[in-house]
Amino acid sequence: MSGVRPGTPASRGGAGSRGTGSRGGAGPRGGTGPRAAGDERTLTSVAAGDRFRGEEPAHTPRLWHVTLSVSGTRAPLTEVRRALEQLAHDHPFLLTSRYADDHAEIRYWEEARDLHDAAAVALRLWGEHRQTAGLPPWEIVGLEVIDRATYHQRIAAGYGPAPATPVGVHPF
Repeated sequence: MSGVRPGTPASRGGAGSRGTGSRGGAGPRGGTGPRAAGDERTLTSVAAGDRFRGEEPAHTPRLWHVTLSVSGTRAPLTEVRRALEQLAHDHPFLLTSRYADDHAEIRYWEEARDLHDAAAVALRLWGEHRQTAGLPPWEIVGLEVIDRATYHQRIAAGYGPAPATPVGVHPF
């Protein structure tokens, strides 16, 4: 098993998990080989940035492409456009918005730890900015959150929405 320090058990349960054997003697972090029954294992700390190659910490923010779809009763197009422009001003990461008198689609990049966090922020976006931006009282009817790699794979393969250009607020 790679990533196991010498002198520590290879697993946390099942056969062979008592760790009575050594995986090669003393190692760079103080593994000392076999332990006698009842001996306490010494805990060691890991310096900041000290991790196995290719491993990213779980708390590192990632970029997520969000498409939020909203719909509701008809509203004047000029009011919808003005509200979406205000939302773009209030939420500077907004890439593009498309709108009609009864629905809109908002696309943007969100930086978040994981998909759950990105989706939670997206689901709050419309409601939290409804008053300040003067958004119509529409409900969220669709949400797509994909990671950056998936977004670029879709674009390269010719699937999914075209890249969000031109940036801004546009009618459907």
